[in-house]
Amino acid sequence: MEDRPLRILVVDDTVVYRKIVSDILVEIPDVEVVGVAHNGKAAMTKIASLQPDLLTLDIEMPEMSGLEVLAGIRSDNLDVGAIMLSTLTQKGGEMTMKALELGAFDFIPKPETGGMEESKVQVRKAILPMLKAFARRKAVRSILRGKSGGPGAAASKQATDTAGAVVRRQAVSGGKKSKSEIVAIGISTGGPNALASMLPRIPSDLNVPILIVQHMPPIFTQSLAKSLGVKCSIEVKEAADGEPLKPNTVYIAPGGRQMKVVAGADGKTRIIRVTDDPPENSCRPSADYLFRSIAHHYVGRATGVIMTGMGADGTEGLKVMKKNGATVIAQNESTCVVYGMPKEAVDANVVDVIAPLDKIAQEIASTVR
Repeated sequence: MEDRPLRILVVDDTVVYRKIVSDILVEIPDVEVVGVAHNGKAAMTKIASLQPDLLTLDIEMPEMSGLEVLAGIRSDNLDVGAIMLSTLTQKGGEMTMKALELGAFDFIPKPETGGMEESKVQVRKAILPMLKAFARRKAVRSILRGKSGGPGAAASKQATDTAGAVVRRQAVSGGKKSKSEIVAIGISTGGPNALASMLPRIPSDLNVPILIVQHMPPIFTQSLAKSLGVKCSIEVKEAADGEPLKPNTVYIAPGGRQMKVVAGADGKTRIIRVTDDPPENSCRPSADYLFRSIAHHYVGRATGVIMTGMGADGTEGLKVMKKNGATVIAQNESTCVVYGMPKEAVDANVVDVIAPLDKIAQEIASTVR
């Protein structure tokens, strides 16, 4: 991941999860477990002495919660990241949204069933790509601060040159375009904070629906919609199967399910279908799944947006949207928590506009008006 190991402090009030996470991490190359802590208060002391790069952090703990640890890290301006371990409950979802707002890098739902070995398999599968993404972001941030190279240096050259600029590209040409009548967004790691920054900038009279695939498990998307709703001038809701699309409404795909657009019975209206179709790119919901449906039902009248996130979900769907005349906007590298999904789309030459986070809303609006 880097020239030196990624130093991790494991923080959890249960012995079982301290062991599960520690056992997983010690088997991963380029990772060093520098210590464990049984609550937030002990964690803050150990952060000062052990100087970890990253915490695995339980949210609900005695004496000092994970949220209080994140607040302490922020107030003390400490250079340490956090991956949260969250319970799959409504309360856990709401607390996780708060943790992400406080600067947590990402989160892992705690396995609800199975023994220790089964839980290890689930946690390991979830945490491995997060660690790689965190290490890359750390390297990019070092470069942006003017420090020496390391992995990602060459790939980050464009980010340092165009960090605040909108870049317009000659993407592969698609079909005939007209004003967009729908906006579709694919987003993953870093998404809740990016959406909390971008969506409130959307004009209240945009007059088209916005559909979002944010990679999240069940329950958490309800909390995300609720959190974003209080920040925005347009309605934000978790999508429900069978509801007709309305303008000035943001629909978030329910966690753990797929979302697509289909024609209504009259052939004119468009409605949402929420399905249990298989994952794509190991994702459910999947941006590709949504994007393809929009490409077919809004030929030449759609805007596709790909934002911060790991992996390549969205690129194949954007290719279909582009072929059918959509305008495609990608978030730029320097404002992404993880420049994975946008990079894949940019490299595939289907992106018309690369924009920093604070300019994406105005770029969206310009395609509608």
